[in-house]
Amino acid sequence: MKKLLIGNQAVAAGLHDGGLGVVSSYPGTPSTEITEFLSKYDDLHSEWAPNEKVACEVAFGASLAGARSACAMKHVGLNVAADPLFTLSYTGVNGGMVICVADDPAMHSSQNEQDSRHYAIASKVPMLEPADSQEAYTFARSAFELSEKYDTPVLLRMCTRIAHSQSVVETNEATPAVLKDYEKNPAKYIMMPGNAVKRHPFVEERTLKLQELAEDCIYNTVEYGSDEIGIITSGCSYQYVKEVFGDNASILKIGMPNPLPVNTIKDFAAKVKKLYVIEELDPIIENHVKSLGINVIGKEMFSILGEFSQKTIADAFGIKANDSVSADSPVPNRPPMMCAGCPHRGMFYTLAKNKITVHGDIGCYTLGAVPPLNALDTTLCMGASISGLHGFNAARGGETEGKSVAVIGDSTFMHSGMTSLVNVAYNATNSTVIILDNSITGMTGHQQNPTTGYNIKGEVAAKVNLEALCKALGINRVRVVDPYNLKECETAIKEELAVAEPSVIISRRPCVLLKSVKPLPPLKVDADKCKSCKRCMGLGCPAISMKDGKANIDNTLCVGCGVCKQLCAFDAII
Repeated sequence: MKKLLIGNQAVAAGLHDGGLGVVSSYPGTPSTEITEFLSKYDDLHSEWAPNEKVACEVAFGASLAGARSACAMKHVGLNVAADPLFTLSYTGVNGGMVICVADDPAMHSSQNEQDSRHYAIASKVPMLEPADSQEAYTFARSAFELSEKYDTPVLLRMCTRIAHSQSVVETNEATPAVLKDYEKNPAKYIMMPGNAVKRHPFVEERTLKLQELAEDCIYNTVEYGSDEIGIITSGCSYQYVKEVFGDNASILKIGMPNPLPVNTIKDFAAKVKKLYVIEELDPIIENHVKSLGINVIGKEMFSILGEFSQKTIADAFGIKANDSVSADSPVPNRPPMMCAGCPHRGMFYTLAKNKITVHGDIGCYTLGAVPPLNALDTTLCMGASISGLHGFNAARGGETEGKSVAVIGDSTFMHSGMTSLVNVAYNATNSTVIILDNSITGMTGHQQNPTTGYNIKGEVAAKVNLEALCKALGINRVRVVDPYNLKECETAIKEELAVAEPSVIISRRPCVLLKSVKPLPPLKVDADKCKSCKRCMGLGCPAISMKDGKANIDNTLCVGCGVCKQLCAFDAII
């Protein structure tokens, strides 16, 4: 059966058709849709986990029980899951286990562009890398067999372009999910030192067997064309190379970047006059080829930074690229911003107005860093706002305790903010944490989390009470404010910063884009009363602009939140 699928949907279909029983993930662009599509299948268990470490451990537990399992995450999520990953390499699996990781070259929605292939090499786990949706389906499906045959978890590496681009996929009849028997095996699954030291030789032997597989497998393929130029490439770069060269170059497409083949590369190199490696981000393949004593051209021609394109490849070789629309064409600058009526805006305006140092976190509220709010001082990783604030105050003491806060979203707090808050309470800095509770996981596209009261399928689920949780973690002062009420926000911030103990402010109002949120009638500006002071423009609300020298509100964008009305000293906003 042929279908037009985006890469992530193809991965989901491949995992399902390969007999998947359990999937657990934390949403993260560009990986999110894998689990969203899997949640539509009723013959398997799917869930959102609080974080990627938990998701990976759930997948391991399901594998141990005999089910084929999977988890999915973005590249920085693999940092969080690295702890179980490295030991999973030692324990191996029972039911096949696939860890899907989506890299984000050019950082379209990420704080770095790390190369996940390093994790495969360091953990000594096989990795597969599809170059289109058909391979995404085929590789994901076959990964279970690979996992079980070699007793290993398998990493499946996607990237933004392959994850979100479409191509035709031919699917086959699904393999029914089968639950293998579970047998107690302490020497294999209890990784205390005495057992782990015996499992390490198994990992090294497995790597040798996988290297043999890499020489002759469905993942690494050769396309012979002209012998003048030979190109070793993988993933999305293959598509660019193929579009630029067609049959005018010989191509070795690497679909298994770990472990890499040896003899296949040597044989390919011997058949071409000049050899190139074209790969995005780090020179993983290039360094391997050079280690074999083969002369190859790579990063001296191609950047270690960002994404490639057809034009990148063509320009490097002095080939005229096909005409196309360039993203570099001059267009008005449109920086990302929070939506009109975003509940985070009022809180950030208040923090900026009072010149508070704000330790930020990962989520929609990172947009509070851009003009005109300019409200954030730092953004590092999930949960780091609270830990960072604690360290900041521990270093500077009373100088900063009354002038600094951390902001973190409800989903991010559940992901990795809780332990940071425990540290604040336990080690007692006078730190004020603001949980921006918009009742959803926002930036990745409205996924449920443990604070929303619903699971991945929209069914009613246990709901974490943030107020009770914060108190249970050792915080005595916990209060809730409405971020649409600027006076209430300012009072709460000043009062909590003034006290000599840790505190939490929960800024609670649901995301305006939720279907359950009904917008209020839009506001408008009385031009006769408007004095053109532009104070309302300081909110950075996309619904507000200046027109003919007066403030103007776009009634197609305004949701009637009323925050701007509270700023107008002339009652011009009605």
